[in-house]
Amino acid sequence: MHVMLSAKLRYLIFTASFLLMALVSDYSYAIEAIQLKDEQPSNTATLNISTGEWPPFLSESLPNQGVIAHLITDLFAQANIKVNFTFLPWPRAYHDTINDKYAATAVWMFEQQRTEDYFYSEPVLNERFVFFYHKQRPFDWQNINDLKGLLLGGGLAYSYGEKFDKALQAGLFDMSRVSTTEQNFKRLAMGRIDAFAEEKSVGYYTLASKLPNLFSSINHHPKALLINQSFMMFPKNNEQSKQRLEIFNQQLLKFKQNGRYQAYFDALDNGDYQPKSSALAD
Repeated sequence: MHVMLSAKLRYLIFTASFLLMALVSDYSYAIEAIQLKDEQPSNTATLNISTGEWPPFLSESLPNQGVIAHLITDLFAQANIKVNFTFLPWPRAYHDTINDKYAATAVWMFEQQRTEDYFYSEPVLNERFVFFYHKQRPFDWQNINDLKGLLLGGGLAYSYGEKFDKALQAGLFDMSRVSTTEQNFKRLAMGRIDAFAEEKSVGYYTLASKLPNLFSSINHHPKALLINQSFMMFPKNNEQSKQRLEIFNQQLLKFKQNGRYQAYFDALDNGDYQPKSSALAD
């Protein structure tokens, strides 16, 4: 009898110990799960970003608010951060962001004086300027000397690069400037200029949205005259800007490495951010 009780007692002790260990283990796993959950970025985090109208890259009226807005939104979404864009006149977007109304502003070319107010991200956009010409008046160029004697269209007070500007000042070719891309396309169609330089996607967007009747008669030369880079800017007077900049740059690098970045611009070339009725450039 004494032996039987001892055996039962040992069994009860073993069972109780096992249950206690299981309870402690389950509690430990529960604590770890809570800690891991707490370490995840909040899904409710939101960044308000200022920008201006610049279709097809940025526009309140386009699908996904344009290709660059789409890219920026998806980049931050990878860090569980929601993005809201506010479209403003460009000077106001710049100054309101400095005055802490927005967390960042997109997108801007590099200027040294802006570094006093802002941190620049890694390059978000490569703007590719090409010469547009009328198909009935073939145009070819490989170096700046090939432009000799031509009358080129241009934008008001716009620089097309140091080499181009020097050749213009030296009289290698002439330039007639107007205020809009639309005006330059109309002059091209009427034969008043030989060619004009414009960012490729901006040019085709202008044709598709404003001058669809000219779309099939205009072409561009594949050689780039100028490539500009544009950047996100984060205000230096915001203590969270460095962290946000780091998050953005990390995600941008991932997108570029895995090929996802290029997919947005392939979609742009295929007309995904053009007006619904647009024809596509070959």
